[in-house]
Amino acid sequence: MPPVSWTQWLCPVGRRVTATGNIVRGLASKADAAADFDAKHSFAPKPHIDIRSIRESPQKHAENCVDRNFHRQRDAPYHITAKWKALSQLQLESRGVRGRLNTLQAGFKRSATKQASDDADTEPAVDAGALEEARTLKTQIQAIEAKEQRLRNQVNDLAVLLPNLTSPDTPVGSTPVVLSHINEGPASQRAARARAWRSHDDIGRELGLFDWEGSSASSGWGWYFLLDEAAMLEQALVQYALSVARRKGWKMVSPPSIVYSHIAAACGFQPRDQNDEQQIYRLESRNKAIPPLSLAGTAEIPLAAMKAKTTMDESQLPLRVVGSSRCYRAEAGARGLQTKGLYRVHEFTKVEMFAWTMPDSDGHAASSAVFEEMSEIQTEILRSLGLHCRVLEMPSTELGASAWRKRDIEAWFPSRQSIDDGWGEVTSTSMCTDYQTRRLETRLRCRDQTAKLQWPWTVNGTALAVPRVLAAIVENGWDEEQQVVHLPSVLRPWMDGLEVISKK
Repeated sequence: MPPVSWTQWLCPVGRRVTATGNIVRGLASKADAAADFDAKHSFAPKPHIDIRSIRESPQKHAENCVDRNFHRQRDAPYHITAKWKALSQLQLESRGVRGRLNTLQAGFKRSATKQASDDADTEPAVDAGALEEARTLKTQIQAIEAKEQRLRNQVNDLAVLLPNLTSPDTPVGSTPVVLSHINEGPASQRAARARAWRSHDDIGRELGLFDWEGSSASSGWGWYFLLDEAAMLEQALVQYALSVARRKGWKMVSPPSIVYSHIAAACGFQPRDQNDEQQIYRLESRNKAIPPLSLAGTAEIPLAAMKAKTTMDESQLPLRVVGSSRCYRAEAGARGLQTKGLYRVHEFTKVEMFAWTMPDSDGHAASSAVFEEMSEIQTEILRSLGLHCRVLEMPSTELGASAWRKRDIEAWFPSRQSIDDGWGEVTSTSMCTDYQTRRLETRLRCRDQTAKLQWPWTVNGTALAVPRVLAAIVENGWDEEQQVVHLPSVLRPWMDGLEVISKK
């Protein structure tokens, strides 16, 4: 058997290696090539979950899953810890194999370098035994690396589905805490029940504001047509909410309503929720080159993705944007009194606020400050609309996947007095820490250029969700004697000066 050159062993696939031993690549498998292709052509940001935090406190993360109603994930922190230990042990055991292979390869390179100085046209001969040992070691290392990659993938797959940790301000359980009220409501519950209230559905039909039959024919249950003054009122609400946010320095954005499904997942919106109910609409496509697409359930998703796979500078923060978009929700619920009318629908217009901030730290509460600013904007809008509301600190079971802390505002709906004493959510504000930025690869460069890149925090909040606020205005503004709906004065500039909506 003729002697085998080190270049023949190291590069059997025909890759060129220089005489000085600069190795471009060794034995390449089809799996490696496929991984390279995926890495170069993948549209998805790579999640960077804080595995160390999970490994160091698995019980904390497991209890957090239970508190947030993520029971399916409650054992995941322990599985992550076990798999990471197996990975560390595998790496420890492979050090000797890797060290021996490195020693052999260094010898091959020295032989090549010496031969190059003597006779560049002649391949250096290497001991066949050493080459055979190197082949065996390389095969072993490839098997070890495959196991390591499988363990890493399993750890990441488990970690990415864990919910965010929970703020100490969040009540554990399912009961929210009432923080405050906005505007005065009826003098008493008895007086409220004694008054002749009507639902926005009944009022809208009488005044010709909604067309449910037409939307049922065109799209099915859960969709609607807004007619005449109701259509004007939708635009007025949007413009008013945008004007309030812009007046406070928020930059306006018009976001898309279609996003990659992996972007929605990175923001915490899975196809199905913890109750196994469908959350989002996915679009069908025959073009396999394009990743799956979904209709955005909220502008929070495309707005968060604006900075995906980018590095922000500290000088940019806080970056606050506000935008209006159509939103699509699949979990509209069953037909019945609770979902009758505009309260729970599949498609609606919403004005969303979104911000990237510095992480909260000792003596620096940038994200909390923006969280409070969003709440103040929501309060100003709802107070000026004359709606009676209550502000709630939401409990752990209502946080979803991404929120560290969540605050809702509920308006009083006369037609819902038999459901939650008339209260219904109209806005929500969530502080998500680095949950979204780690999954979207949105990094942060601080002023100290020598410091390691960090992850900015995100905050999102509803400035105004049109259907429910519109319904609350119609119900609370209804005058039974005059058979009209009184409109808030702040909306009249966008309603052609209209003060009331009356029957045609």
